[in-house]
Amino acid sequence: MKIARSTFYYHLATQPSVGDTDLLDSIEAICLEFPRYGYRRVTAELKRRHIIVNHKRVLRLMRQSDLLCRVRHHWVRTTDSRHGFTRYPNLVRDIQLSHLNQVWLSDITYIRIRHGFVYLAAILDAFSRRVIGYAVSARLEASLTIEALRMAITSRKPGPGVIHHSDQGVQYASTEYTHELEAHGFVISMSRRGNPYDNAVMESFFKTLKQEEVYLYEYETIDDVLTRLPHFLEGVYNHKRLHSALGYIPPDEFEELFINSETNNVFPDQTLLTLPVQS
Repeated sequence: MKIARSTFYYHLATQPSVGDTDLLDSIEAICLEFPRYGYRRVTAELKRRHIIVNHKRVLRLMRQSDLLCRVRHHWVRTTDSRHGFTRYPNLVRDIQLSHLNQVWLSDITYIRIRHGFVYLAAILDAFSRRVIGYAVSARLEASLTIEALRMAITSRKPGPGVIHHSDQGVQYASTEYTHELEAHGFVISMSRRGNPYDNAVMESFFKTLKQEEVYLYEYETIDDVLTRLPHFLEGVYNHKRLHSALGYIPPDEFEELFINSETNNVFPDQTLLTLPVQS
């Protein structure tokens, strides 16, 4: 039609943009709902709410308004690999993920309460980053991990061949736990001893859990944990929280998109994911 290409971009550039005051109101609303979001996730959430803005502008406003989150670090040992049970090789190093129930990731972390700690065992589907099983206990025993595993099996009902990946901790290497896996047709995979990068996705998940939930609330008792934790894991982490590895969409939405598109063989760029593992 003999129209210059620049004409099209000119019209795009002249669309009205939101002012700093209105934009900051939207940013503050997002930070109130997701207190540990950084500027990249805030930018992605603004776009989901049809507010198109550059991430540098979001960073500037968040920095000026003191909305950038500050990380707190704690560490408690939860892995005891000094045992005589069988140790299994790592089967998921640089594996390409293409479907649900291909790899399940498991690990344990601690949660501080007023008088001591309680422990959380969690299982994620590596493809969708969705929490599919979890359990809380005041004791660091194999029964904790088995409860989380049984929850995941009940909710997903997987066929045989799922790769179950964990560290070499006694809770995962115990005869009781490995027999449970073998009875359901799982293939057992374990991280190398003393190498947290072999289960980097779980480490990232626990970091998010601590920063966006645990550190924001003062748990008094295990009952407080049992009350709040399901809401965060299922209502926030799975259903609302944007994941950069998934193209900034929540795990529930990611799985729904994948399931709905399987018959058409059409899916976004996340069709093949690779577990972030370092040597």
